[in-house]
Amino acid sequence: MLKLHVDSIDKSFDDKKILKDIFLSCETGQIVGILGRNGSGKSTLLEIIFGTISAENKFVRVGTKVINNVSDNKNLIHYLFQGHFLPNHLKVKSIIDLFCNSENAVILKSNELMIPFINQKTRNLSGGEKRLIEILVLLFSDCKFLILDEPFHSPKIIEEIKKLIKKQSKNKGIIITDHQYKNIIEISDKIILLKNGSTKIVNGIDDLKKFGYLQSY
Repeated sequence: MLKLHVDSIDKSFDDKKILKDIFLSCETGQIVGILGRNGSGKSTLLEIIFGTISAENKFVRVGTKVINNVSDNKNLIHYLFQGHFLPNHLKVKSIIDLFCNSENAVILKSNELMIPFINQKTRNLSGGEKRLIEILVLLFSDCKFLILDEPFHSPKIIEEIKKLIKKQSKNKGIIITDHQYKNIIEISDKIILLKNGSTKIVNGIDDLKKFGYLQSY
């Protein structure tokens, strides 16, 4: 078992404190869900963990290795951010080989969701199709921890994506955030709510109402 340890995260924008002394952890074999309203700092926190943006203060460690920037993340943390990252000049099957070991590449190339796109170049795919390829490639990629920012983009395949996330979490730790909170609650082993720059542990719907994330009737 390997542990991702995140501690003492402080981040401000224009003198407004967005994140205040944030702590969270994730172990291989575990799914940690992060919820929060728009502007609560979810994506900012994920980017700080991954190393693509700086913070006034942060401590990120995988096992015994301290992660200071993206270059420290090789084979440790992969990140599905809200933009696209696939190279346009490659075919999908080549991208799979780039991200996955030989065993996982064979499995992914035979996945029903992936088969229609195997021989296509990503520049010929729609935005939704690219997003699907990105999710699948990262889920099967060689990494110890995976950060997923808004993976539930298509209602038609949400259930299948949830199943794959659960299955792949047996081999890696996964941190996930999405506005579709019911899906996050369903698949997560631990749920954290970001509110007013701080984290709150959530044990269910009642806590989301108590903390004001959901309306209470």
